Amino acid sequence: MTITMYGITTCDTIKKARVWLESRDLPYRFHDYRAEGIEAERLDGWVDKVGWERLLNKGSTTFRELPEKDKEALDEKKAKALMLAKPTMIKRPVLEVGGRILVGFKPDVYEEAVK
Repeated sequence: MTITMYGITTCDTIKKARVWLESRDLPYRFHDYRAEGIEAERLDGWVDKVGWERLLNKGSTTFRELPEKDKEALDEKKAKALMLAKPTMIKRPVLEVGGRILVGFKPDVYEEAVK
């Protein structure tokens, strides 16, 4: 089973999720949005599976600092453009595991996904 975690290294939730995976000796690849960005096709696939509303982190500093006009009338197209331009607006972590997309870190959900 291949596991890829997407996020940024400074995120506390990412740190917790990484510790969880490492404490179970589960190998994974870490994709840092700041260093590697995110491909439009991958984001499209995530949106198809979990929805843009679940992926867009409206509580992130990056989103909160946007001009009000950028936050208004959000729809899928606008949200995807924002997340592609500034991937730190994507909720963290996003975990690709066994064909599933997990958004956020919940130990019980991770446990079920890696069985």
